Amino acid sequence: MSRNLIKRISTSIVLLSILIFVTFINEYIFITSIYIIGGIICIESNNMFLKLVNSKTLKNKMLKRFDFKFLILNLTTFLYVFFIFCGLSIEIYRQEGSVFFLYLISICFFTDIGGYIFGKIIGGKKLSKISPNKTISGTIGSFLFSLLPIILFKNLNYLDLEFNLKNITFCFFVSLISQLGDLSISYLKRKSKIKDTGKILPGHGGVLDRVDGIIFAMPCSYLLLKMI
Repeated sequence: MSRNLIKRISTSIVLLSILIFVTFINEYIFITSIYIIGGIICIESNNMFLKLVNSKTLKNKMLKRFDFKFLILNLTTFLYVFFIFCGLSIEIYRQEGSVFFLYLISICFFTDIGGYIFGKIIGGKKLSKISPNKTISGTIGSFLFSLLPIILFKNLNYLDLEFNLKNITFCFFVSLISQLGDLSISYLKRKSKIKDTGKILPGHGGVLDRVDGIIFAMPCSYLLLKMI
């Protein structure tokens, strides 16, 4: 087992433990934690955009901060992260409950695990030039692993779930959005010529590297829940 993989697994266990704690301990702690995550995402995005926008033509870093595209990217990110991602995540927590919130997070979590395992073990044809490490086999693994939360939460009697077409389709939808979100952030990182958005999480990089799929999957899940 590689050193980086050990770091990745250890960090994931710590993050999962913290997530479970803040989700069940108190609503106000949960909300505060969500907004703290949102703030870190905005900071990491700001640093990424700083390298993305006009990096070749502007030598003075202070000037970059007043670049119009840079300001638009930051403003759009701020509004999306705080009012859409954070806002709708809190609404899911309040309306559907803490267990269902963890269920959604688990779908994204297992989507990442499935993609990583299948991509490493099977490998094969690359999915896209946007993210060279992602493969078609990894995408298939992501979809397959996204179904595991149904089995997990059903057997533990945490949710009244059935392994039926409706729930399978829901998991696939959340997994798809999570993967597209991951690809979107990978595209921005590639354009910015950076590997990670930060260094706060050993084995993962930044917070945005860890939640890149979740920040898109949660709002879309909320909209889907309102439609069905």
